[in-house]
Amino acid sequence: MREVVIDTETTGLSHKTGDRVIEVGCVELINHVATNKSLQFYCKVEKKISESAQKITGITNKFLNNKKSFADHHEEFLEFISNDPLIIHNSEFDVGFINNELALIGKPAITNPVVDTVSLARRVLNTRVANLDYLCRRFKIDLSERDLHGALLDSRLLAEVYLELKGGKQFSMNLSKTNNPNKNNLSNKKESTKNIIRFTPVDKDVTAHKKTVKEIKEALWKKYNY
Repeated sequence: MREVVIDTETTGLSHKTGDRVIEVGCVELINHVATNKSLQFYCKVEKKISESAQKITGITNKFLNNKKSFADHHEEFLEFISNDPLIIHNSEFDVGFINNELALIGKPAITNPVVDTVSLARRVLNTRVANLDYLCRRFKIDLSERDLHGALLDSRLLAEVYLELKGGKQFSMNLSKTNNPNKNNLSNKKESTKNIIRFTPVDKDVTAHKKTVKEIKEALWKKYNY
């Protein structure tokens, strides 16, 4: 199963007031595990990046001056995500910004299934706190490179968090074995079952068993409807 983790960095907090996407990061997952396939790009915008966004991301308008626009990248972006499920932390924010960028160039909104990892984390961990830093610390995921927020780095961190929320590395290993059987697995299965003794009861054994069961008074399976 293919999924795509997505994160965006933006000029501010609301596309409804004119804020724009300035970076997109995507990471491919197969069976909830990150592969080596990813997509990352910056977007030149006319909107001034807010001071708070500059402090969080380190991205400035000057840095973006020689970058392409979202319009220039949208085809490779849509090709990368395809129709696969998207894994997004606080999905309403990122999907809103992405669909706004698509609308500005006359393209339809994305309609991929979305898994919001904020909601997933709160449900799985029974916690109200579900920001990415907290989840990484909880799952002992290395945050040493996260001095600044970056769309690709955050997507990679979120991919690790998502794997843990889905059951961790042990789950992925079991899933891999299930999806990729091999001769060793088959031989192990044969080895583990070859010493099992099986027999088919004859009629007289079945009759004797039924008679014995009828003679048992106050049977536990009758009391508890077994």
